[in-house]
Amino acid sequence: MKIALITDDGKSISKHFGRALYYLVVTIEDGQEISRERRDKLSHTHFSNELHEKGDGKDTPHGFSPLEQNRHFQMAIAISDCVVLICGGMGSGAYKNLSESGIKPILTSINTIDEALQSYVEGQLVDHAAEMLH
Repeated sequence: MKIALITDDGKSISKHFGRALYYLVVTIEDGQEISRERRDKLSHTHFSNELHEKGDGKDTPHGFSPLEQNRHFQMAIAISDCVVLICGGMGSGAYKNLSESGIKPILTSINTIDEALQSYVEGQLVDHAAEMLH
């Protein structure tokens, strides 16, 4: 199984999915870490020169417009082989898009990658989506 974590430094979990620079993809087999791989991640800065279509806040909330959903999809292409994404925060639109793509987002208050991975492998990682989605 492959688990993706968002990071800027390879050690800590980034607090915002859209702004993070990298994914750290960890392969787990039989409860043991087999490998780690850093993958580049598209972020908000990659789309800065594009039109910024936003939801109107009523019928289409922020993060749910077709253009924004396409950006979330593009951000997730690099981890399409992963079953889980562990991060420190994300918007509701990205959360929905990842879930629909077959990647389970888990929002955690744990700061270090190693601690979050250990907690996930032990089945103890708490998903704080209710409190940490924005």
